[in-house]
Amino acid sequence: MRILKGLVIIAAVASMTSCGNQKADVNSLETKLDSASYALGMDMAIKVKGNFEESDTDLFLQGYRNGMDSTNLLIAQKDLTVFLRDFFQKQQAEKRQANQEKAAKEAQSKFAEVKKESEEFLAINKTKEGVKTTESGLQYIVLKEGKGDRPVATSKIKLHYHGTLIDGTVFDSSVDRKTPYDSNVNQFIKGFTEGLLLMNKGAKYKLFIPQELAYGATPRPGIIKPFAAIVFEVELLDIIK
Repeated sequence: MRILKGLVIIAAVASMTSCGNQKADVNSLETKLDSASYALGMDMAIKVKGNFEESDTDLFLQGYRNGMDSTNLLIAQKDLTVFLRDFFQKQQAEKRQANQEKAAKEAQSKFAEVKKESEEFLAINKTKEGVKTTESGLQYIVLKEGKGDRPVATSKIKLHYHGTLIDGTVFDSSVDRKTPYDSNVNQFIKGFTEGLLLMNKGAKYKLFIPQELAYGATPRPGIIKPFAAIVFEVELLDIIK
């Protein structure tokens, strides 16, 4: 993490100087060492500001002086690395969450029609003959029953799949490529994984996956829009291990 590396650097530099004699600010840099010292301090300030906008400058400088003097420490030195790591990891997680919520809110407005169409499609589809619905909302049709074992979440499998939007537009297909796909069951989107766990080796199902079990508000490369329900025909060819 950049902020932690920066703090290590400033501590190392601090060990080569003394805070005992504080000087007034200078107006010019006379030597290369002066310039390097100033540049390092300025660089550290920019890094701290960039990673921690809410930092308290007075407390930052107090911590610097206390660390130099090894006196009046308000946080034990042995706890510094863990504290800073946990603090900035939590801060970054909160920022990611806020950004995701903002993106989801924007997507809700921009792709409201996609969400509505998907919900209407699934509402009608679930009433059709042969369609079964799980507790999570996944809908499926058994096209062919299998006779082999049933995989578990960690199983490695070989399968064929044909993925489309609800209007039939193909977005990905191992069938069209004529090449089966190998992966672990738990490496797919939630709805796809749930469908695989219902299948025995040799089975072929058609899965109708609601957006919350697919990609939700997250934009995807290609033609899958946020909040889009998607459809897969899946054939479980083999359970490798």
